[in-house]
Amino acid sequence: MPHFPSPEWLFSLKERLNSDARYNHVARNWEGDMLVFIEPDGALTQPLAYYLDLWHGKCRDVAIADQGQEVKPFLTLSGKYDMFVRIIKGELDPIQAMLTRKLKVQGNMIVLVRNVPTVMEFIRCCRENTESYT
Repeated sequence: MPHFPSPEWLFSLKERLNSDARYNHVARNWEGDMLVFIEPDGALTQPLAYYLDLWHGKCRDVAIADQGQEVKPFLTLSGKYDMFVRIIKGELDPIQAMLTRKLKVQGNMIVLVRNVPTVMEFIRCCRENTESYT
């Protein structure tokens, strides 16, 4: 298992999402891509941007995004590295983090709230994909 948030982690996450039967089932109605901006904090000294194309329980593509790149995702999440680590470790509920603006959301928050099981399964896969944190 790779270290979060290395590029290897992102590409490994795609494989995990596509091979996880529980995620595939719970997320079967999800339609939307996502851009994740990880702001420097703690051990992370450079910003990162990840793109994930999530569609009907599968991850069709992932990429390290160029922050100047023109991408119009369904959903954009941004926050400090330490917030993402706390969410992946299970120390902070992802929906709570979004509602309290510890993670900033651009896009339809109602869709996220209606799809809490999908969000939680996605986070579980992230957790299981993570060996340690850099």
